[in-house]
Amino acid sequence: MTFNGWFQIALFSAVIVLLARPLGGYMTRVFAGERTFLSPVLRPLERVFYRLSGVDERVDPGWVSYAVAMLMFNLAGFLLLYAMQRFQALLPFNPAGQSAVEEGLAFNTAMSYTTNTNWQSYVPETTMSYLVQMAGLTVHNCVSAATGVALASATPVAADTKLCTVSPAICTR
Repeated sequence: MTFNGWFQIALFSAVIVLLARPLGGYMTRVFAGERTFLSPVLRPLERVFYRLSGVDERVDPGWVSYAVAMLMFNLAGFLLLYAMQRFQALLPFNPAGQSAVEEGLAFNTAMSYTTNTNWQSYVPETTMSYLVQMAGLTVHNCVSAATGVALASATPVAADTKLCTVSPAICTR
């Protein structure tokens, strides 16, 4: 490996180590419901989203609500990605004129990206349009992992178990 390669690895590692403590502290305060330096900006937006979705932030939704919300969110993402693949010939950002992805491949791809297994049996550049790759596959790479992080942070609260003693910062009761 070149010096540049080693330098990039060292720089990336140093940045991660330096950011771990402040970002971890920030996340702890957010999960505990405490005020942070971003609260003046983000709290009003959060209240708007709560009001639009009919959520009362003072009520613990319980594990069933978390499970249903996660399943519905992933179902909506799956259906949107499947539709994007099936209708890509009609969508913008398709300069190569890619035709619709075959049903089975579209289903398999949408399911694998929704579940974060990312199994591919095609060459994206010759099968998927730019829009499907950007707004479909790439977004699902991030969203499927973020779903896991969200569920991991909600599990101790929703399960109402002794997990709160392991990490009391995320249990706001």
